[in-house]
Amino acid sequence: MRLVKIGIASVNTTVGAFQANTDRVLDLARKMAAEDVTLGVFPEQVIAGYPAEDLVQWQGFIDHQWPELERFAKETASLPLVSILGVGVALQGVRLNCAAVVAGGKILGLVPKEKLPTYNVFYEGRTFGHGQPGMAEAHRGVPLGDFMFQFDFGTVAPEVCEDIWSADGPMRRRAYSGGELVVNLSASPFRLGFWETRRELIATRASDHQVTIAYANAVGSNDGLIFDGGGFINQNGRPVLETPRFQQGFTTAVVDLDRTLRLRTENTTWRVDKESWVSAGGRKVPTLDCTQAVKTRREKLPYPVPAHRSFFLPAPDTRRTARVALCEDILDALSLGVGDYFEKTRAFKLFGIALSGGRDSLLTLLIAHRYAKRARPDNPGSLIQAFYMPSPYSSQQTRDAAETIARELGVPFQVVSIEEAFEREKAAAQKMLGDTKLTPITEQNIQARIRAQRMWNWSNSCGGLFLQTGNMSEKSVGYTTIGGDLMGALAVIANVPKTVVMYLLDYLQETTGYEGIRKVLAKPAGPELAHDQVGEEELMPFPILDACFYLHAGEKLTPAEMRTALTAMFPEVDAERLGGYVDRFVRLFQQSIYKWVQAPLSLHIGNLDLDRERALQLPVVTGSAWLRDA
Repeated sequence: MRLVKIGIASVNTTVGAFQANTDRVLDLARKMAAEDVTLGVFPEQVIAGYPAEDLVQWQGFIDHQWPELERFAKETASLPLVSILGVGVALQGVRLNCAAVVAGGKILGLVPKEKLPTYNVFYEGRTFGHGQPGMAEAHRGVPLGDFMFQFDFGTVAPEVCEDIWSADGPMRRRAYSGGELVVNLSASPFRLGFWETRRELIATRASDHQVTIAYANAVGSNDGLIFDGGGFINQNGRPVLETPRFQQGFTTAVVDLDRTLRLRTENTTWRVDKESWVSAGGRKVPTLDCTQAVKTRREKLPYPVPAHRSFFLPAPDTRRTARVALCEDILDALSLGVGDYFEKTRAFKLFGIALSGGRDSLLTLLIAHRYAKRARPDNPGSLIQAFYMPSPYSSQQTRDAAETIARELGVPFQVVSIEEAFEREKAAAQKMLGDTKLTPITEQNIQARIRAQRMWNWSNSCGGLFLQTGNMSEKSVGYTTIGGDLMGALAVIANVPKTVVMYLLDYLQETTGYEGIRKVLAKPAGPELAHDQVGEEELMPFPILDACFYLHAGEKLTPAEMRTALTAMFPEVDAERLGGYVDRFVRLFQQSIYKWVQAPLSLHIGNLDLDRERALQLPVVTGSAWLRDA
């Protein structure tokens, strides 16, 4: 047996905080060594933080990473541990996203990322260069290229993030060249339902290539990207370890690498495929001999037996229901995003939320409070200030709901009326218009803008982080006010559809029992900027609105195709009415793009959102004739 203890680390980094990031890695590496870990696996770009975006173009940003990597090597020199961690380097005018192999006080090699994602939220092809098959260079005297590494426990094949997502990635040729343990360093953002996809992909790759895979992912949030952490060890298709998500730390497991080789001998398909690859001229990946770099301690490692002590019976089922998994993942992700933005910017002292007594601001408050409970468990309410700013159209019902939830959460709550300011601003606007009558929509927007201005004034004076509370569905059709409820320093739920907002609140009502949530849900959703406003009456039913958004923005369907899809999805709704909803949605969607570019930074939880710099990049000025039915 060749027993190897692998430590999978999730590290919460800040972009550009090289020393602090390295300190975190060092702390985890020392703790791993104390637990007799053989191989420590750390995330992609863990020294620089991810995503660095165009900072990579600064030579100083690249150059300052190397001394920290050298410091890591020096301070781990006495540890009987091999570490693999992410770093950026510059080679002949090209920046490379690398996995660095460190042991015995030395940087033993650098393996550059080959597949650079430039889709969805990723822009790596803009800044980084590609590693190449057969690449063999040197950086500061360290081998850099398409290499594997031989240690006293086996042959390690490092790779970086996207390399595992391509069927044409480096894993195939490295496995055929003798690689046993593939180590993937990742910084893969949280996306709804993506955890299961990662698990399945890693199992498939480990089975296809007959290798053991150790996968480590980043945790934390930088700007609007949230990384859920977590990692996997999978041996030849069999799951060995899944690590906790949404928290920094490491988890370990022992594997027998002899098992990986034995399973190769049993798998005739893998052997025939390897023979075909060799016959077709496949170039063997060179292996660097690092057996003298470090002597690992493995003699006391226990054989990896199942925790429930049966190789034949299933382990206890600890899986969450689909409802709990969806809700808890979203809430964990958004609270992590809010908290890391608050902490890492170092510009704010507390959160500020304008409560309307409605669903969106309520969910935003609950997410901020979820973070505050972790940051200040003894007094989470001290991190938040809530305001209720009634106008002539605000109801006692919404005021009571806002006051109730603030009291239940222990959050300071102030009522600051905007009625006088609203009347003054209406009069001033009418004077500017002369004979032109002030429109009802202008009156609504005046209220929203007064509230936003007051929140900014509060923020400027007390260092408060003004949280924007709008949801994705209403943002998609411009049911929001520039300079008003569209404003804020961070948009917490701007990529959460309205139906999901309501689903989350139903879940939170069931699990917390807060009376304030019940009171909010008792009233139809509406902005209360005019008498008896109901959002679904002014727009369309929210399930249909969200379906329109997904089909048009996500599936890229034309209006005619959307009508066909919606007829199948909502057979109980008259086809003509559905067609009217489609036409209204597409018109509002196209007319609202100019608003999105003025919205604050938002947190990302899926593949579809309205942040123009991230997932859905649409021109502001565009013709719409192509959308008309042929």
